[in-house]
Amino acid sequence: MITLRPADLARGHGISTQAVRNYERDGFIPSAERTASGYRIYTEVHAAALDAYLALVLAYGHPAAGRIMTAVHRDELDDVLAVIDRGHSQLLRDRETLDAVREAVDHLTAAPAAGPGRPVAADVRTIGELARRLGVTPATLRNWEETGILAPARDPATGFRVFRAADVRDAELAHLLRRGGYPLESIAVVVRQIRTAGGTEALSHALTDWRRKLTARGLAMLRSATELDRYLSLRDGGATRRTSR
Repeated sequence: MITLRPADLARGHGISTQAVRNYERDGFIPSAERTASGYRIYTEVHAAALDAYLALVLAYGHPAAGRIMTAVHRDELDDVLAVIDRGHSQLLRDRETLDAVREAVDHLTAAPAAGPGRPVAADVRTIGELARRLGVTPATLRNWEETGILAPARDPATGFRVFRAADVRDAELAHLLRRGGYPLESIAVVVRQIRTAGGTEALSHALTDWRRKLTARGLAMLRSATELDRYLSLRDGGATRRTSR
């Protein structure tokens, strides 16, 4: 059996020996044997556990990775798989949300600014006009405002809501996502991202970056599955996988 020091494990991952000891303390890697003088002795099993944990961090984040590894060491395989399943489910939801937002942004970018019976955005100023433009009620727009989706200015003379071009863009995006079944709270987050990005063109670049991140997360999940399977195989000699079949 190969024996390793804390420094050996740390060096391979560019982390500190204290981090290795902390991971052992927190149950993310198995407890080490000790020499007569009290020094830790690690093995290839500990190295595989550390490989698995750090790969899981990249795929699912620190909290979920910790839950997975501690569940492994409690021999609670169903809990391990439940955390992994939730991670994949979240990734799928994120992909679906990204696709819906991308479709909505593309629609807004491609839509003509004006047409028969469709006033230009700059001319839509009252809540009634915007409601007719979208085919919704003014009460719906007020509800969107309360949720944070819309943030119209107020006419200083009358106090009435004034919807300018950016407000119309936000309302049309919200309308598209609402028809797709998205809750108002999620739509409000997307609209705030558009405002922060500075418009649909900037958001389009942000969505491309978001897709790259989702792809990287999916690949990280694949790699973490390989590392976790290798650790389980080393730790249990394949018994865990045979039992689960």
